[in-house]
Amino acid sequence: MAEDLKRPSWDAYFLQMAQLAASRSTCLRRHVGAILVKDRRVIATGYNGAPRGLKHCAETGCLRQQLRIPSGQRYEMCRGIHAEQNAIINAAYYGASTEGSILYCTHQPCLICARMIINAGVRKVVHQRDFTDEQAVQFLREANVELVKITPEDFANKPLLKEAPVSMSEPLPKSSVFIKHTATYDSFHDKNRDD
Repeated sequence: MAEDLKRPSWDAYFLQMAQLAASRSTCLRRHVGAILVKDRRVIATGYNGAPRGLKHCAETGCLRQQLRIPSGQRYEMCRGIHAEQNAIINAAYYGASTEGSILYCTHQPCLICARMIINAGVRKVVHQRDFTDEQAVQFLREANVELVKITPEDFANKPLLKEAPVSMSEPLPKSSVFIKHTATYDSFHDKNRDD
């Protein structure tokens, strides 16, 4: 049975988490997700969208779209925060050090995010899709931040689990610690976001 168990690589595993984070995006143009990882543990997540407590772009519309601003230009006209920025901000907000971490992201970071990544002490960025910003790439290289592109084809021969090793139809055992932390997390977000 153990021989039949095919597990994704760590990179594939964390990139899939970044894709899941991207599914929470409220951007009307592009859904981006980011995961900060240290010692193979997720320390923060982020997706692109409006700041805490502000209306989402779906409610207000996209000013950049209305003004026909091309991708990669006039970032200041966007009401949203990039996924990479949100991951770094969330790490700081919850007191997790980003020094020496790895950022897994659905898209290559832009220049603004690259500067934040450098100053946050992130040592490596793993992404799936390109974003045309050559200056961001130059900055990351100059700061010795490793930039790695991994496409779904790169791990196509390493399939994910065919089925879950634990039956998902049976309830998981309850843990008072998990429930306590979940309640704290949910109550914080319930107060600060109504979605």
